[in-house]
Amino acid sequence: MRIHIREIDHVVIRTADTAAMTRFYCEVLGCEPEREQRDLGLVQLRAGRSLIDLVTIGGPLDRGAGAPADGSGGNMDHLCLRVEPFDAEALRAHLNRHGARPGNAVERYGAEGLGPSLYLFDPEGNMVELKGPPRA
Repeated sequence: MRIHIREIDHVVIRTADTAAMTRFYCEVLGCEPEREQRDLGLVQLRAGRSLIDLVTIGGPLDRGAGAPADGSGGNMDHLCLRVEPFDAEALRAHLNRHGARPGNAVERYGAEGLGPSLYLFDPEGNMVELKGPPRA
């Protein structure tokens, strides 16, 4: 048997402040709330065809994996979100208005090939990569 991976289904981020993280991913990066189960400490955000699950540290779903969300970003390496269109200057201006301090856009290899991307950090120190379409 060979497993064929089509795309990222979801990423789980442990969070100390679900409200701040939800605002960041929705208001700054354009995700949409999909489901919320407060009793489980879970907020699921739609990111295109994928989901970003925010799990409250110490909540019923928190398995205690990784470091606590203390701003060091140790609970995940980075999350890469494919965005289109990719207008580096417009993205940087938008992110700067929200205090996100993005890095420079450079060419990086991703699931669809070489194309532009830039990095930034969410409110709890997790690195987020915004990836544009591959160069033709």
